Amino acid sequence: MPEAKIGVIGGSGLYEMEGMTGVDEVKVKTPFGEPSDSIVVGDLDGKTIAFLPRHGRGHRFSPTEVPVRANIYALKALGVELIISVNAVGSLKDDVHPLDIVVPDQLIDRTKSRVNSFFDGMGLVAHLPFAEPFCPVLSDILYRAAVDAGANVHKGGAYIVMEGPFFSTKAESNLYRSWGASVIGMTALPEAKLAREAEICYATLACITDYDTWQETEESVNIEIAVANLQKNVDTAKKIIGMVAERIPQSRECVCASALDSNILTDPQKIPARTKRDLSLLIGKYVQ
Repeated sequence: MPEAKIGVIGGSGLYEMEGMTGVDEVKVKTPFGEPSDSIVVGDLDGKTIAFLPRHGRGHRFSPTEVPVRANIYALKALGVELIISVNAVGSLKDDVHPLDIVVPDQLIDRTKSRVNSFFDGMGLVAHLPFAEPFCPVLSDILYRAAVDAGANVHKGGAYIVMEGPFFSTKAESNLYRSWGASVIGMTALPEAKLAREAEICYATLACITDYDTWQETEESVNIEIAVANLQKNVDTAKKIIGMVAERIPQSRECVCASALDSNILTDPQKIPARTKRDLSLLIGKYVQ
């Protein structure tokens, strides 16, 4: 099976990565079922990357239905250490405009129906720190690459993750604005939490498609507006990803690389044998 250090999860509108060479399409089996689609592994600007369309080619999975555990596990199985996530989001701030890009540094979880851990129902408990939900090192690389790519990019800000598939009511949108959040979308969680459990660095290119529903002078968000603006941002996102691939450090010094260390609470003797086997990719270096 081919290996890649860098993983890219494409959001709405980003279903493939042009410019990749030596492409190999891989189907990865996981304990959590099949990923959203086969993973495309190939070279981009001299770096090997693994690309996975979050919603599947043809956009077959709603935000709540995305098999996120299978997706993150499959990327881990291919050797991925860093994930660049591309997300379509709405702006909650006057100075963050459609077609801008935000590299957020915080998350607020408003989802209701998603499994947030690899360990749920597995007879294993781990409590990981999540004060910084995005890898600060990878986020800084993303931001600098976006600046160099000529994007109108904002560094930092809180990303509200809502359940979907409906967009916000105006009351909700204004509530989130009162919290000081920058953007709202449907897909950064549980990806960020699962990436942390998998000890993978995770950062987001949040592509602004609209003003959600709070902006009285603009048409309220609908799928036509969102998709049209996202398509305009796709080329910029691809350019940024190519530049990021050139700048990835050889070794990781961030806390992401050892996030599980000392944070598994369950007595190893009490962890079911099947769990040890199925999750050896994640916990094998800590639990024998």
